[in-house]
Amino acid sequence: MPEPIQRDFLDPAVLGRLMGLPLNSRHPMVGSVSGRHRSPVKGSALEFAQYRKYVPGDDTRRLDWRTWGRTDRYYIKEFEADTNLRLCFIVDTSGSMAYGEEGNTRLDYARRIAGTLAYLAAQQGDAVGLYSGSKDFEHEVPAKRGPIHLGIIFNQLGQLNANGESGLVSSIHQAAEKISQRALIVIVSDLLFEPEPLREALQHLRFRKHDVALFHLLDRQELDFDFDRPTRFVDLEGGPSLLADPSLIDRRYREALTNYFKTVDEIMNHSVIDYHRILLDEPYEQVLARFLMGRNPKTARSAR
Repeated sequence: MPEPIQRDFLDPAVLGRLMGLPLNSRHPMVGSVSGRHRSPVKGSALEFAQYRKYVPGDDTRRLDWRTWGRTDRYYIKEFEADTNLRLCFIVDTSGSMAYGEEGNTRLDYARRIAGTLAYLAAQQGDAVGLYSGSKDFEHEVPAKRGPIHLGIIFNQLGQLNANGESGLVSSIHQAAEKISQRALIVIVSDLLFEPEPLREALQHLRFRKHDVALFHLLDRQELDFDFDRPTRFVDLEGGPSLLADPSLIDRRYREALTNYFKTVDEIMNHSVIDYHRILLDEPYEQVLARFLMGRNPKTARSAR
């Protein structure tokens, strides 16, 4: 595969360091070509799945003669067929994704996560797709394989703009209907909305048997709330601004934040989502290394 198209959200040094970490699915995938990921379809591969009784018409080359010698019965060895992965991104482009320092807004961070994972997946021979927007999909690129398609993904990522109201829940429901075959769905968002409706949306993806990961992007100031003088707070999604004295609202803000995180955590645990809460000052290379290692069965077992 040729070198990746140069974009400011792609760092060749980071790509090189992460290349040794495979991107794995946590669930069997149904792909179009052979690959490195488990498939629910039984076939011929290297990993043994199970025995089953021989029936007329089965390939006699797959008979287990040792078992026949012990039991005097014919059994077929079945293996898990390896397949390729579909990696689909849902990137939130609502106005609040513009929050952050210049060059390191939430949307900039989302581009780095999606662009890097897309490149790593393409190197494995996997298909990559992109869905983005605020209320509705503004960009819809179905998952495909190949360097030309990867360039299209990079071009679309580079053209994303953050504006408008949040419509992530609606976008997730749309993606669940549009992405018909099993995929690894990676959602990147700040989740700046009432979180409860997210529960049903994520369950919609899980009902479709997708493997779902979510990167929740936050600015440290949102957690620390270390304002020391009256401040005007601007709603980046079009609502009215608010002039407030932080010392008067600090306690209620922290209580609301605690309740918000409690609800989000409960939804993620209930939905069995691969959830990652990220601060914008965390190096994205470290974030992705943890994500990839957590999906590697060998490293995940050793960590336990």
